[in-house]
Amino acid sequence: MRSVARLSAIAGALAAAHLPANAASLNTMNEVGAALQACWTPPADPKNASVTLSFSFKRDGTLIGPPKPTAIKVVGDDKARQAYVDAATTALRNCLPLSFSPALAKGIAGTVFTLQFTSPKQ
Repeated sequence: MRSVARLSAIAGALAAAHLPANAASLNTMNEVGAALQACWTPPADPKNASVTLSFSFKRDGTLIGPPKPTAIKVVGDDKARQAYVDAATTALRNCLPLSFSPALAKGIAGTVFTLQFTSPKQ
């Protein structure tokens, strides 16, 4: 019985660690960036690769339109580049919706936010 409780506690901790944005309201853009980075799992192959996404939020923590890659640094062919962009876009979408504090939600709508996803994860 203890092992079941322990596994439940571990699973709960892992779930909370993977989705910090849903745990509490975010108060600053630094907290937003940290929450999004926590959802990032870089592709296995690229070394020292990066992609920067540009996007805007609604007050409810969802996106206004799809994110756009604004800078891509991936060694390899177009397929490797697209896989990296897809992984960054998936990380972003998997973190949403974010929970903004009332003060942050008031000023965030429509503001362009850029975030660089790097490999290895920093």
